[in-house]
Amino acid sequence: MTITRDSDWTKMFTRRAAVLGGVQATMIATLVGRMYYLQVVQSDRYKMLADDNRINIQLLPPPRGRILDRFGQPLALNKQQFRVLVVPEQALRVGDTLDTLARLIDLSEHERDRIKKEVGRKRGFVPITIKENLSWHEMSRVQVNAPDLPGIMIDEGLTRFYPHGQDVAHLLGYVSSVDEADLTGDPLLQLPGFRIGKDGVEKVYDLQLRGKGGTSQVEVNAYGRAIRELERQEGEAGADVILTIDERIQGFAAQRLGEESASVAVMDVHTGDLLALVSNPSFDANAFSRGLTSAEWKDLSTNDHKPLINKVLSGQYSPGSTFKTVVALAALEHGVISPEQTVHCSGSYNLGSYVKHCHKVHGSVSMVRAISLSCDVYFYEVARRLGVDKIAPMANRFGLGAISGIGLPNEKPGLIPTEAWKKAARGERWAPGDNLNVGIGQGDVLATPIQLAVQAARLANGGIAVKPRLVRPAVQGNAPITDDARPEFESLNIPLAHMEIVRQGMYDVVNGPPGATTAMAAKLKLTEPDMKGWTISGKTGTAAVRGMTAADREAQKRDPSSVPWHLRDNALFIAFAPSHAPRYSLAVVVDHALGGGAAFAAPIAKDIMELVLRLDPSRKPRAEDQIASGDAPAQSEVR
Repeated sequence: MTITRDSDWTKMFTRRAAVLGGVQATMIATLVGRMYYLQVVQSDRYKMLADDNRINIQLLPPPRGRILDRFGQPLALNKQQFRVLVVPEQALRVGDTLDTLARLIDLSEHERDRIKKEVGRKRGFVPITIKENLSWHEMSRVQVNAPDLPGIMIDEGLTRFYPHGQDVAHLLGYVSSVDEADLTGDPLLQLPGFRIGKDGVEKVYDLQLRGKGGTSQVEVNAYGRAIRELERQEGEAGADVILTIDERIQGFAAQRLGEESASVAVMDVHTGDLLALVSNPSFDANAFSRGLTSAEWKDLSTNDHKPLINKVLSGQYSPGSTFKTVVALAALEHGVISPEQTVHCSGSYNLGSYVKHCHKVHGSVSMVRAISLSCDVYFYEVARRLGVDKIAPMANRFGLGAISGIGLPNEKPGLIPTEAWKKAARGERWAPGDNLNVGIGQGDVLATPIQLAVQAARLANGGIAVKPRLVRPAVQGNAPITDDARPEFESLNIPLAHMEIVRQGMYDVVNGPPGATTAMAAKLKLTEPDMKGWTISGKTGTAAVRGMTAADREAQKRDPSSVPWHLRDNALFIAFAPSHAPRYSLAVVVDHALGGGAAFAAPIAKDIMELVLRLDPSRKPRAEDQIASGDAPAQSEVR
């Protein structure tokens, strides 16, 4: 019996050992298999994960593309900037360090509070920006005093710079920090301090100017501290944008406007190249790049001259008597009056009980004389015969009532009214008196300065529907755009004989016989041998901004300065030159001028046009200040 029990026990032990061994073998096999799977099959994956923990890939912002004028002169570029940083763990006491730094550079309480908050949120080894855009002298003072500023370091980078400041601010716009609404998924937009175009050319061509980011692979430890840079791939700089603008004309026009609230547009009547687009007063785009202070924003936003509005594109004005050229062409097209037929001007015009006044008594005037003298009574009668629905199509053919198409933000279309428009917009019938207002470019008629420049260009070139352009087409270097490179434009289908009648009237506005001109102040005074005898043709405009009674007009004549600034008439002048072979047109609008277009807008136009003719930028390469090849980093061009 004993032997049997021992034998059973031995068998039982052997079975248990076998089971246990099997379990152990299975576990070992599973462990080995798992180790093989992790170390062999999944080795690449875990190597990548380990590298991800060890290597931090950082995105590098690319240099922003430049904006150049037609001859390669920089209007917007990048300049070196210095910023001061603090590494909290290296500073003995951040507060004491900031106190010392504040004796070297201006450091507001707001900035100090921001820095202290960031110190509390970030790890001690992460640098915190104290201040950007340090001047050279500020940077030098910090560097000299570095031994007394533990944890302080100077970092170098690029910032947007506009060398011509306010002269081009409305045209170029500005760059600023990325808002949440600007996020599109582009990782560049999430970089701290990255700036994008917020207005003007900077906004329209932001993607081309922005470029493509580079990368930097940095080895970090378990706490995220950077140890060394392993690899760097520089990004692709943004493309250059070359404009049709001539910065010499742009700058001169801006300075010529002085303190006036005014605007100027200059263009080539054949190619449509815009040579200047100026809105005054302006603002410093460099201030927007660095960030406006509250005081600067208040000054800009409360100024009654509206420096933040681009008046060339967004200012909608009654064109006044500049519109009479369009009315005259409509009258000729529909045969309501012949060029020789006269209308008698007694100084007023009666339509039933409705009385309209002229600025003078002109007697009997024909069309050419009516244009040169800007006789309201003549155009009251012509507009009465025509009606607004025959005037409006002609105005549309000259670019009025529609945006120009150059693509800049916030451009307004103006307004050319019709009978149907008034019924739809106001629920009112068109009245006969409305025709009289339209006949002299007032009432509901509205136009922007760029539209007026286009109107003048189409008058100058004989009725070709030239369209303005702002970005220059591809040419070699700074070579002029030749006549062979002119874009093709449609004809307005206006008989040349009709155009000549209107252009003769515009010639006489400036150069006519005594007693038949309204803008002798615009007469050119060119002394260069190859330009002697050259003339300018134009049309004045004086547009009221309020309804005036006869008593109001008399009071204004007696003491113009008694009229509050915002109630004074707007002064306008459109022109082209040289009269015998037109090449350039312009429009000048002066807001609430103390006088009419002849007194205020015409002299400004004369000075600007003289410079344009001397420079002749559409046909002459710029002789001075050429940019030598290699002066700037190679960048592709957007044209």
